[in-house]
Amino acid sequence: MEGAYAPYSNFYVGAALQSHDGRIFSGSNMENANYAVGLHAEQVALAAGHAAGVHRYSAIAIIARGATSDTVDVTTPCGSCRQSLFEVSQIAGVDLGMILATTKMDKIELTTLDELLPAAFGPRNLGVDVSRYR
Repeated sequence: MEGAYAPYSNFYVGAALQSHDGRIFSGSNMENANYAVGLHAEQVALAAGHAAGVHRYSAIAIIARGATSDTVDVTTPCGSCRQSLFEVSQIAGVDLGMILATTKMDKIELTTLDELLPAAFGPRNLGVDVSRYR
């Protein structure tokens, strides 16, 4: 999260995505004056892994803070990021583990993507065979 570029929201997010083989791909949010083209930390971590040829993940950790204040509640992925994470969870064939923490680590929540995105819609619903990406 310390590498985030967030001059508009002043909300700094970091994500660390663990691949099936234990490698970690990190990301932080990158805002833009055209708000619609900013990148979320989870998207940046996914892109870093994808660029390295990785398509299977087992877990993600997410943390965030304000410009001058620590978070008092854990930060969960937005709906768009949940959907992107669901896509890769279907490729991996696993329910992605999630570690969500406040800035001071006084609250840590362990959950899964299925718990945060029940009844999700993904490649399998469209009959897409994702096995070639494993």
